[in-house]
Amino acid sequence: MRIALFTDTYPPFINGVSTSVFNLAKTLKEHGQDVLVVTTRSDDGELELEDGVLRVPGVAMKKIYGYRLTNIYSSLAFNIVKQFEPDVIHNQTDSTIGQFAKIAASRLNIPIVYTYHTAYEDYTYYATHGFFDRFAKRVVRTYSNVVANQTSGYITPSFKTKEYVRNIGSDVYINVIPTGIDFSAFNLNVLDENKIKELKEKYSIKENTKVFLILGRIAKEKSMDYSVKCIAYYHEKHPERDIKLLIVGNGPQKEELEKLVEELNIGDITVFVGAVPAKETPYYYSLADIYTSASITETQGLTFMEAMALQAIVVARFDDNLSGTIIDGKTGFFFSDEETFMEKAEKIFNMSEEELNVIRNNALDICDVYSIERFYQNVMGVYKRAIRKFW
Repeated sequence: MRIALFTDTYPPFINGVSTSVFNLAKTLKEHGQDVLVVTTRSDDGELELEDGVLRVPGVAMKKIYGYRLTNIYSSLAFNIVKQFEPDVIHNQTDSTIGQFAKIAASRLNIPIVYTYHTAYEDYTYYATHGFFDRFAKRVVRTYSNVVANQTSGYITPSFKTKEYVRNIGSDVYINVIPTGIDFSAFNLNVLDENKIKELKEKYSIKENTKVFLILGRIAKEKSMDYSVKCIAYYHEKHPERDIKLLIVGNGPQKEELEKLVEELNIGDITVFVGAVPAKETPYYYSLADIYTSASITETQGLTFMEAMALQAIVVARFDDNLSGTIIDGKTGFFFSDEETFMEKAEKIFNMSEEELNVIRNNALDICDVYSIERFYQNVMGVYKRAIRKFW
């Protein structure tokens, strides 16, 4: 089968959608399918096709962490897609690249599958800055319904996202397919021990240091400020404990987060690592005793599974989307405020190694649901049904 994947974000850009599409392209090719990825350039330059990835030039949106907007149509790019002769287009975005996907599917008269990755209502403030935000959310809901009705196959990565689509009035058939993760890279046995040792020395992580890790895009919807406040509260109550907070990532709220860290007087225990290449993230998970996130806007929660695979204990703010992944006290822990965060951290740090290993092993069992092989089989089933439906 020949599949064209359209996405506005792809490595070296790092986020959940980028990881999801990269993993999909990789497993499709490993199973013998032909794949063309159509995405934006991550830098300035001309249209470029290399190793099955067609990168379209666009204008950087600096306030949205480097996202780029392209023209909704490029004749040069379309000719490359046409020459590829896809059997199906899989659209992963509603940006300009997503509009290009729809035009290409229409002109080529082939089915289009769509994955609803992002709850756009959580991002309207980037456009409205608080003005007419309620109206903007209504527009988003209407648009989302229209998109759903125009597809030959519709995918959401979680039941929470499926419920959202139902709540806004869509009756489209929804395939719930969690994004697959290639856990081969998220395994302590394949990491370079010398590199781990170097990172520990670099960040002054001693044998008795307890490491909190926050990883991802530093933006309002990720609620990293909430996590930082919780860690500061723990530090205030337990000044005797040697702790370190690593914040890995970059984004529009970085300066605000840096100021907050100083205001909370935890600058001496906090390291802003910055953005790191995707292949480096396993090393940072491996440093963590606790991986924490307060985001309640996730549609996939890939970082939780990655952290669990590398044996970090997850402490997450409760969200329905995580209820099947994090079982409180068994595969990880939930918190709701500073007090409950401190209680869960205290509990974890007081556990024996045997008790911690029970949590880690339970978490690894959960990770099997997100295996890359299961992901491949489920997505291929959607493609085949979409093609039959289109006939």
